[in-house]
Amino acid sequence: MCGIAGILHRDGRPASITTLTAMTDIIAHRGPDGEGHYCNGPVGLGHRRLSIIDLTDASRQPMETRDGRFVLTYNGEIYNFKELKVELSAKGHVFNSSGDSEVLLHAFAEWGIDALLKFNGMFAFAIWDNRERKLTLARDRFGVKPLYYAELGQTFVFASEHKAFRAFSEYKPRVDIAGLSEYLSFQNFFGERTLFAGVKLLPAGCYLQISQDSRAVEPVQYWDFHFEEPEYAVDENEATDELDRLFRQAVNRQLVSDVEVGCYLSGGMDSGSITALASSQLPFMRTFTVGFDLNSASGVELGYDERTKAEHMSYLFKTEHYEMVLKAGDMERVHCPGLHGIWKSRGSASPTPISTRRNSHRNSARWS
Repeated sequence: MCGIAGILHRDGRPASITTLTAMTDIIAHRGPDGEGHYCNGPVGLGHRRLSIIDLTDASRQPMETRDGRFVLTYNGEIYNFKELKVELSAKGHVFNSSGDSEVLLHAFAEWGIDALLKFNGMFAFAIWDNRERKLTLARDRFGVKPLYYAELGQTFVFASEHKAFRAFSEYKPRVDIAGLSEYLSFQNFFGERTLFAGVKLLPAGCYLQISQDSRAVEPVQYWDFHFEEPEYAVDENEATDELDRLFRQAVNRQLVSDVEVGCYLSGGMDSGSITALASSQLPFMRTFTVGFDLNSASGVELGYDERTKAEHMSYLFKTEHYEMVLKAGDMERVHCPGLHGIWKSRGSASPTPISTRRNSHRNSARWS
């Protein structure tokens, strides 16, 4: 997880490095390993880095192409970046880093917006084209990585979290009643709407391009689900083998990292299946579970705590298991990003192990 933010003054005013820094400071929790800022005339791009692939300064952002035409700020991972790097190298592109950020930047320089269809990954990024004077925002096919934007008078702003807009005095947070109704009804948003009036969420599988003279800001969909019946009957065993192949491929792609890899483990089928495959590639990997204080719980609420099931899975897959318990009031005091996907550690402090009994489970299983 990284944090991105940016400014485009459509009236031509120069972007303020002070304001841009204030934006990235607000979302500093998304990227404690480094920061970078780029200002050129009316545009400003900011980045907070969480180092996962290529921990060196060669992957520092915002990142520019050699000719200075394109500038990138990016949050996410392109799982097929190594394959794309080979393809781009054959076209004459030269790389200075071993990370995926530079591959994304060169892919956009080579193929433009069509590069989006080549990416297999989760991402939210912004690219400024100094020649065309155009800003492009894009989000991955499933909308894993967030990207919010708003128009504050003549200023277009974007960020990984809407709270970064508080850096502008023009931004006055107000509840969007229609957005609140949609969220309470469906526990989700199905378009651009958010809980905040005037703040939009770039939809999954969409991109947006804006220049200083753009009169409207409209997302363009570059990908959507396409369901159709197969042309021939599929044997059950054949379908099972194909599902197994695709699932293993998806998990293995996400294990690419220059830091330690761990997994969220809820005790359910989805995270349990991912942990089973990941732990077969990375012995004694760390797993993490969030539980709830059951002292005040009753009835159906008791079923939301899956620590016992997660601990049993940890025993089966021989992981080093950790858990944290959320109590009433914790959400008010602690910023808690969405718990999603495979977790990659940077060596920072970890939650307290659930018990020494967990380690004894692991060791006995290891030597049995």
